[in-house]
Amino acid sequence: MHIADGILSAPVLIGGGVVAAGGTAVGLKKMDMDKIPRVAVLTAAFFVASLIHIPLGPTNLHLILNGLVGLLLGWACFPAILIGLLLQSLIFGFGGLTVLGVNTVNMATPAIIVYLVFNRFIRGNRRIISIICAALAGVFGVLLASLLTAFSLVFSGEEYINIAKIVVVGHIPLMAVEGVVNVAIIMLLRKVKPEVLEVPHAVYE
Repeated sequence: MHIADGILSAPVLIGGGVVAAGGTAVGLKKMDMDKIPRVAVLTAAFFVASLIHIPLGPTNLHLILNGLVGLLLGWACFPAILIGLLLQSLIFGFGGLTVLGVNTVNMATPAIIVYLVFNRFIRGNRRIISIICAALAGVFGVLLASLLTAFSLVFSGEEYINIAKIVVVGHIPLMAVEGVVNVAIIMLLRKVKPEVLEVPHAVYE
């Protein structure tokens, strides 16, 4: 869901850059040293998952995993997503440097919201609640990211209104896919690597 260079207006670019800088600063401050390997792994997962693109106007459709990254990293998702997007821009030309701040905000802000809303539920003892919340985290991660991307386009010019609508509607199938992926990964972690979820023991129920 990268917006390319040359699309957005200066106020949107500046606003996105400021928010991204603030979020990244908070994320770095809250990042424990012992969690750096986890941040690196999830940054790599985010980077790889976003490499398969389907063009969609000035943006594109691809697996995002921002909901999962948010659940597992909390505020550290901001620097993780920023680095992932920066590498994609420099190596593959996805998005661009001038829109790096906006693209980071569009993907990391939903990740933070997902973390704040669903974090404690996926770590509970009730399996069904964990499954539902993991799925919702995937769905809302993509939904909110697509809405923020759409708003970024609309605020840059009325000519992007139709494209903004397509961005949101086009990501509806991806919301379902990310929900399923989230459930599979969270359930696996609860069984084989509960410490990643800060659960004291494996949960098999």
